Amino acid sequence: MSNCIFCKIINKEIPSTIVYEDDEVLAFNDINPQAPIHILIIPKKHISDMTEVTEEDIGLIGKIHLAAVKIAKQKGFAEKGFRLVNNCKADGGQIVFHLHYHLMAGKKLPVCT
Repeated sequence: MSNCIFCKIINKEIPSTIVYEDDEVLAFNDINPQAPIHILIIPKKHISDMTEVTEEDIGLIGKIHLAAVKIAKQKGFAEKGFRLVNNCKADGGQIVFHLHYHLMAGKKLPVCT
């Protein structure tokens, strides 16, 4: 999508601090971190939100989760723990409408109840 900020990051039209990349997934530091470590993990395929995921995308979603674990191990916070969050649509807190996950760590995070 030509006006999607995350698609522009994927296409290297907008700079970002990339921490992980493969053929289908890109991860970069969030510019507005909510935790000491706050990384966004996105599919390179434009999917607007979780409700747009299809059976065809099952492997891609798994690769995103595996990327989160790889990043956590590489950055050294896998043992202490982390949070992986997806916000879906406006009422779910989604601001950028390109499927993405927030990988947060670096402090004890409050319990979600």
